[in-house]
Amino acid sequence: MSVELADAGRALAAAGLVTAFGHVSARIADDRLLMTPPVPLGTLGPGSRYAEVPVDAADLPEGTPREAWIHVEIARARPDVRAICRAQPPTATALASAGVPIVPLHGQGAFLGPEVPVFDDAVLVRDRGRGRTLAERLGDAPALVMRGNGAVTVGASVGEAVALMWVLEASARMNATAAASGTPVPITPAEQEAWRAVRSELSTRIWSYLRESS
Repeated sequence: MSVELADAGRALAAAGLVTAFGHVSARIADDRLLMTPPVPLGTLGPGSRYAEVPVDAADLPEGTPREAWIHVEIARARPDVRAICRAQPPTATALASAGVPIVPLHGQGAFLGPEVPVFDDAVLVRDRGRGRTLAERLGDAPALVMRGNGAVTVGASVGEAVALMWVLEASARMNATAAASGTPVPITPAEQEAWRAVRSELSTRIWSYLRESS
């Protein structure tokens, strides 16, 4: 799993989705996460040290990013989630600051749901209470944008969580261009459902592309 987390870090960095900050976690048991250390994700390698974080932790283990509370509280609230990605997609973050919704204007954008929820609190999430509030705002969605503070995506695997972060930024760019050009028109609910039915298959291809490109 540590190799996959290192691949995720390099892929996110190569795609311009993280710089000095960002973290990825994977569930290695129902009650435990393996998480990247507080270093630039693009520098991760097989020998990097990762922290095991109990989902019911009263405090965070040494060497864990303080924003690990995001991962812990999402994992507690969402047993279906096997991986969590925290990054700083620039266009998605800008749209949240401008109050512009990210809606599915193209097929892959439908992977993120009818509209990406926004966590309207720019304070760093470094305590359990704020992490729990963020998890509640995420609900059962696959992605959330944090106003002034990047975004979070979740998935059934590390690859899916990373792929959805890439899709989030691609969808945000499309929304920004459409909003500047006219009135964005989301694809229909039926079209969205058809695309969501193949999310797992296409996310695997996106993950493969991102790994090969890093």
